Amino acid sequence: MTDKPKPARNYFVPKGGLPPQSQLVTDRAMFTEAFAVIPRGVLSDIVTSALPFWDKARFWVLARPLSGFAETFSQYIVELGAGGGSDRPETDPNAEGAIFAVEGAVEITLEGATHSLTEGGFAYIPAGAKWTIRATKGAVFHWIRKRYIAVEGLPAPDAFFTQEHDIAPSEMPDTNGGWATTRFMDPTDLRHDMHITIVTLQPGAVIPFDETHVMEHGLYVLQGKGVYHLNQRWVEVEAGDFMWLRAFCPQACYAGGPEPFRYLLYKDVNRHAALP
Repeated sequence: MTDKPKPARNYFVPKGGLPPQSQLVTDRAMFTEAFAVIPRGVLSDIVTSALPFWDKARFWVLARPLSGFAETFSQYIVELGAGGGSDRPETDPNAEGAIFAVEGAVEITLEGATHSLTEGGFAYIPAGAKWTIRATKGAVFHWIRKRYIAVEGLPAPDAFFTQEHDIAPSEMPDTNGGWATTRFMDPTDLRHDMHITIVTLQPGAVIPFDETHVMEHGLYVLQGKGVYHLNQRWVEVEAGDFMWLRAFCPQACYAGGPEPFRYLLYKDVNRHAALP
């Protein structure tokens, strides 16, 4: 018996640069009281950031806590040159992190052990962990950060490393495989206060109702295109676009063709709502 071939998976990677002077100014960028859309064309050289203790690195900041909007997480696309990285990547001892590699390879050394992440590789790094990261030949990855919410009597989650190809997608009920979720965190493990998943919708598949829930979302489109219904507005999105959804923002979508519509999804989970 031979193993089934693994399906081809594409991961969009921004390349920066600057649009020509002849390009029209109007684009799909949108910031509302309930959601934001950052199209891939916005990710130019002049909107990158630098961070302390990183070298040969630049950061596209897609989300950060904003009072009165989404408040639980930050999300970056990190581009490393050859030999780039950091020996002190995280300066907040209360921040947990998730890294998803989309181009090249990085080596993460965590508590004395070194792990290699190639395209489709995922790492969960607990708050307070001592780690370093390097790219021998250059790399691009997503970095999601969240202040970990500890619960008395519940231990903190352990670090882990995995690869998208090695996780069987969970098909949503009654969708005949048209809508599936690849879950990096075990949804039954309540130590985790965030979930990172990859949602895959086959061409023509649909999320058929306006989800309206307490979780905040960050959605980065890895592949394909779709049409999202966000707070009573229809928005077209494609590979390389990012959506930032406030808690309770109604959301539904259709997947366009001809390839699967796939996105990297963040949401906060498993904790009581904070009371002032």
